[in-house]
Amino acid sequence: MADRTVTIASANGLHARPASLFVQAVSGSGLAVELTKGEKTMNAASILGLIALGLKHGDEVTLHADGDNADAVLDDLAAFLSQDHDA
Repeated sequence: MADRTVTIASANGLHARPASLFVQAVSGSGLAVELTKGEKTMNAASILGLIALGLKHGDEVTLHADGDNADAVLDDLAAFLSQDHDA
């Protein structure tokens, strides 16, 4: 299993628009990706799950995936979360 820890960079956190884009990227990867904040782990392809986590600017999260190309997929997803989508 591959993991990446990243800090949410969007100034307004992972609200509906960036969360939707993130879910599209996860779904397009073809891998089961999980996102963990604190002790809560959610399916990263679930927009409702991501919104429920209330991810804010500066929150640290960990992405987990298993399968072919997991490292490259997590690199791309971590890069997405490391960008300010509210700029």
